[in-house]
Amino acid sequence: MKEIAFAPGHISGFFEPVYHSEDIARSGSRGAGINISLGAISEVIINNSNVQNFQIFINNKKSQAPVTNMALKYMLGKNPLNIVVKTQLNLPVGQGFGMSGAGALSVTLAVAKLVGLSNNDAVKAAHYAEVQLRTGLGDVMAISFGGMEIRKTPGLPPWGIIEHIPCKSDIVLCVVGKKIDTKKILSDNSKIKNVIEYGKYCTKKLLENPSVENFFFLSQLFTKKTDIADKKILEAIKSANNYGMASMSMIGNSVFAIGKTQELIKTLSSFGKTTLCTIDDIGARVV
Repeated sequence: MKEIAFAPGHISGFFEPVYHSEDIARSGSRGAGINISLGAISEVIINNSNVQNFQIFINNKKSQAPVTNMALKYMLGKNPLNIVVKTQLNLPVGQGFGMSGAGALSVTLAVAKLVGLSNNDAVKAAHYAEVQLRTGLGDVMAISFGGMEIRKTPGLPPWGIIEHIPCKSDIVLCVVGKKIDTKKILSDNSKIKNVIEYGKYCTKKLLENPSVENFFFLSQLFTKKTDIADKKILEAIKSANNYGMASMSMIGNSVFAIGKTQELIKTLSSFGKTTLCTIDDIGARVV
């Protein structure tokens, strides 16, 4: 049995991590971001077996894929199945594009279709794995919805509530430097205090005025106040602002921008590799 599913990448402009000590389903993040047309596409093949066995390939290389592996175990328990996963990631991991969440969710959606589970089961499994491994907090929920979104409350439904901001635009991505370890940032007490404070503030202010312009204004504020960005990222954002609006992809050494597309590509190319994509309004789905 074979199935294919796609999950968009996700960029957070700002976020407030929320951990619920007794329930992972209520853990996640408040904040806002954009789902993009580049993401993860996974082909999943399932066969009956005497033992449970997962073989996971990412971009044609065999991988431990800890988030996908844990998500599959949450979904299937000890069900003895042989599962072969072939995932293609359109963007680099560790650059704030939500690739680990997209990879895991594309796999769990395909598996759910094959074994008769619901899309909610697939989202729950991928969310649990991401939160537990600290590779992301709100990506999976956002990716399941699509569009430009505000995560009003953390966690899975019924606790997690998402509001959309209408937006259709090209988005220019630029990888400026080496990848950032999300888990390291989320475990740094000196950084996390500012992240929580300004993530809460920015979410509140965006809900008061939910517009694309305000999203970028608050994303830049969050970037500057949390001290996560280095000098090169700040320079890239400043240059891109001459032709539109830009900010840092949380949490990665990368920038995203909208505006005069060709001018943005030309300007940001001097800082790193650029990629052009659009907003994905549909969210993760079986294809």
